[in-house]
Amino acid sequence: MLQRRARVFIFSTALMPESPAPIKMVLRMSALIPDEGQIMSTPWATGMMATSIEEPTRLLLSLTGAILSCGGWVLYRSCNDIGKVTMLFEFERQACVEIYALLAAAGVELSRGDHIWFTELCQCTRDNRQDCDTEIASVELEIQTLPAKTVSVSQASRAM
Repeated sequence: MLQRRARVFIFSTALMPESPAPIKMVLRMSALIPDEGQIMSTPWATGMMATSIEEPTRLLLSLTGAILSCGGWVLYRSCNDIGKVTMLFEFERQACVEIYALLAAAGVELSRGDHIWFTELCQCTRDNRQDCDTEIASVELEIQTLPAKTVSVSQASRAM
């Protein structure tokens, strides 16, 4: 059985970009440039794809509030007219079970590989609590929802 592993990036480079580049580019570039003398502080970083039938702006607001209430940090968030919600957030590994649960409770349907990633993260955190409790996990989440026009048309048809 093949499992997708999390990509590693250098946390200090991601926080202090040297050039005015989008945050996605900084994360991807820093993943490719290892610094031999530096201990990596964020070995759990990944990009996730998901789907949801929730309304995009409501989903974005509820996920933001839930992540913040679990002690996470929302670094970037957006939604567009075609129903794509994008978030970049981080959290301490000790909150991984809560973050995983809030994604499921919000109606976000992760791919199989992303479920495996979260399961590995939760198991590793539980088994090595002393060593990795305060480490940071970073997730770039893209959720495809129904476009706003489709949602408003379906709500109007239900009202009739």
